[in-house]
Amino acid sequence: MPLSGGERLVLGLYSTLLRLVTPLYLLRLLRRSRAEPLYRARLRERLGLGPASEAGAVWVHAVSLGETRAAAPLIAALRAARPGLRLLLTHSTATGREAGQALLLPGDAQCWLPFDTPGAVRRFLRRHRPAVGVLMETEIWPNLQHEAARAGLPMVLANARLSERSLRRGQRLPRLLGPAVRTLALALAQTEADAQRLRQAGVPQVQVQGNLKFDLQPDEALLAQGRAWREQLARPVLMLAVSREGEEAALLRHWQDLAPQRRAVGDPLLLIVPRHPQRFDEVAGLVQAAGLSLARRSRFGASGPQAQEAQAQVWLGDSLREMSLYYGLADLALLGGSFQPLGGQNLIETAACGCPLLMGPHTFNFAEAAELALAAGAARRVDDLAQGLAQGLALLEQAAPREVMAAAAARFAAAHRGAAARMAAAVLSLIP
Repeated sequence: MPLSGGERLVLGLYSTLLRLVTPLYLLRLLRRSRAEPLYRARLRERLGLGPASEAGAVWVHAVSLGETRAAAPLIAALRAARPGLRLLLTHSTATGREAGQALLLPGDAQCWLPFDTPGAVRRFLRRHRPAVGVLMETEIWPNLQHEAARAGLPMVLANARLSERSLRRGQRLPRLLGPAVRTLALALAQTEADAQRLRQAGVPQVQVQGNLKFDLQPDEALLAQGRAWREQLARPVLMLAVSREGEEAALLRHWQDLAPQRRAVGDPLLLIVPRHPQRFDEVAGLVQAAGLSLARRSRFGASGPQAQEAQAQVWLGDSLREMSLYYGLADLALLGGSFQPLGGQNLIETAACGCPLLMGPHTFNFAEAAELALAAGAARRVDDLAQGLAQGLALLEQAAPREVMAAAAARFAAAHRGAAARMAAAVLSLIP
């Protein structure tokens, strides 16, 4: 559908603004590269430059670590359905790109997604000429969609989700985002509620296919390692999983207030695993400022935690791609992102690892999964972190309820698998 005059004007203003701020964005990447050097690599790709790849690949864009992990079962299903398939994998963050390297085979290509300026996007599409584009979960860019439509490239939004809040925000910019969503060939929604909101946003073709994250299998070796460490500790472990800014400080304040209950439970270990690696040092500083002894996972030797580390009051999970280890280690987890109005983090991996879960009031990013987990008995809802810690400490004393929750979590995760094969079939149907 061609753009109206008003839509062309708004897209032009948006493009001009992005061109003006591109130098500032490049500078921001260089600053971030001080902590994460990968941001400095191949900056030309951010402008749509860099090496070309062979035409006809399936292009999957996974912006960050979470989306890259969710894309893994889809990529595996695509390869199973079409042997010899070539993959073009793009990212926007260093953690996503690093994780994506494990998904590549000979003949595949990987690069940064270019900035959403018309020239950068056109150069990217000319260099790679993919057969189909797959955007993971929520990634919609106006110029990317416009240029893909001009090039005749079908674009799919896979594992798509759209909250009420995001829908309202998108509706405030109808002349910019409306044309972008209209050009999608297909959206593969996680839930019927997501599908209804995507249709309301203007996506012409929507199918409900489930959530790819149910198809992610825990790393059994890491899970076993975590359980072995738990046995060595001989004391309970309570984890704040994939925590966000503000949650750790609140957790530590309440943890100090609950000292009598902690002693009654047997001095449990508090394990904190932040969502973003650039915050590892910040969270370590919060623990030390609280006067608690700290051990960092990154400093464990090859043989695991030693006696002094085992006696620490707090462990910091400052490593990547080891969530299965942490869930194996924990007797109980608190869901990060759900105790601030941030929408919560992925609780499906928690369930797949058989880890009982307490979650706060804010789970709108995974609303249906949260409700299904509650209904299945795999998780419980609490009002805030103080209540979560109080209930968590109580559950640490009650092995039977925890075992019931763990078994329910494993059944819940297994019952919802299969989205990867369905989505792969839908994507491949768009390739001539």
